[in-house]
Amino acid sequence: MKKIINLCLLLMLGQLGINGAHATCKDAQVPGEGEARGSGCRERPALQVMACEPEWGALAKEIGGDDVVVYTATTGLQDPHRIEARPSLIAQVRRANMLVCTGADLEAGWLPLLLRQAGNPRVQPGAPGYFEAASFVTKLEIPTRLDRSEGDVHAAGNPHIQTDPRNIAQVAEALSKRLGEVDPAHAAAYQSRHAAFSAKWNTAMQRWEKRAAPLKGVAIVVQHRGFPYLSNWLGLREIATLESKPGIEPSSSHLSAVLAQLQRQPAKMVIHAAYQGDRASAWLASRTSIPVVELPFTVGGTPEAQDLFSLFDDTVQRLLKAVQDTGSGQ
Repeated sequence: MKKIINLCLLLMLGQLGINGAHATCKDAQVPGEGEARGSGCRERPALQVMACEPEWGALAKEIGGDDVVVYTATTGLQDPHRIEARPSLIAQVRRANMLVCTGADLEAGWLPLLLRQAGNPRVQPGAPGYFEAASFVTKLEIPTRLDRSEGDVHAAGNPHIQTDPRNIAQVAEALSKRLGEVDPAHAAAYQSRHAAFSAKWNTAMQRWEKRAAPLKGVAIVVQHRGFPYLSNWLGLREIATLESKPGIEPSSSHLSAVLAQLQRQPAKMVIHAAYQGDRASAWLASRTSIPVVELPFTVGGTPEAQDLFSLFDDTVQRLLKAVQDTGSGQ
């Protein structure tokens, strides 16, 4: 009986050897190793990219196409400053060929631990597979002195660069080149996709800027200092911040001071990111006539912001609606 079973197994293996080659390549891929490139059989897995934030995951997909598999460590409804270094994230870092993050100390509370635990030399700082988006743009709000008592201050400047589409364009160019360095076999494909993305992105930026013209000079209050790049792009005037110190809940005395300031210097709206609670913003709105505007901040922050293009479509639309709701005067 045992001989018969062994013979049957040998026959089955032989059949797989004859007819199973195509199935092994196309249909029996290991989960997480990505989809087949093009219509043919791929000899090796797609480039494994781990993005720290949704905006960089979306950008990697735009440029990488079928040549990459992208895993995003966070969602649009999570605070990127404070992420738990879960075992699942360590596993993703361990298998990654490339790590795409913001940098500028945004992930300082969790990324170093992931890198240490994963022990993957391909994505350690200084390696070609380690990519910091903030390194390729001009940063704002670089502190003149560092004092932890002043709250969550970033030594390299404000890290929330993704709220200005001009920064996205600069990062896209750098990312396409780096992908080509890490994966030279597909460098031409990355450059081609970047060229197509860049043309579409430049057209979209012109459309956004034309639509957002009424926002220039509009006075706003921000709950957290997460929007200097957005304000710089659109010409918004940030006249007050609800957090007295970055990352620290405002005191009642500070909120009262902001309220008194707005009586002298009115604002059109108070804005906060979708991942943040709106308690402070709602408090201010209940005592003034200005609306609270929740902005997506990144891809997935709102149901409408499902990719990079709709991220800015939704952002501009929400800001314009707040201005329209409060009248045309500034």
